[in-house]
Amino acid sequence: MSERTPVEVAVGVLVERDAAGREGRFLLTSRPEGKVYAGYWEFPGGKLEAGESVEQALARELREEIGIEIGAAHPWQTLVMDYPHARVRLNFCKVFDWAGEFQMLEGQQMAWAELPVQVQPVLPGTIPVLQWFAEERQHIGATHLD
Repeated sequence: MSERTPVEVAVGVLVERDAAGREGRFLLTSRPEGKVYAGYWEFPGGKLEAGESVEQALARELREEIGIEIGAAHPWQTLVMDYPHARVRLNFCKVFDWAGEFQMLEGQQMAWAELPVQVQPVLPGTIPVLQWFAEERQHIGATHLD
């Protein structure tokens, strides 16, 4: 089987912070009807267009999908996923600042989630992110006990 060139995808991990700056709930959206994996929950985002950086694509995609304007996108993790329909390189960026009212412009649903995630099913490419959150938060929790 030949290697498929991955499609570059910008993914927004919108995270709320409490007054002390600790990370809390995160935003998940469902894939709209008519798309591959319709109804599966994921972090919002989409493909980079020619000449776009990950940050530019993320700002555009979140404007088009959920109607918000984001502040800084903080590159976090990268993951290559092989789906039957495509090989994708998911460029996950944490986003802590945004403006505007959330609008589900593609008919999708949204949910503010915590670990363990209650919405199902979750897109396979989302599962590692939930594991990274668990590892970070377990580590952070442990440092408060020292």
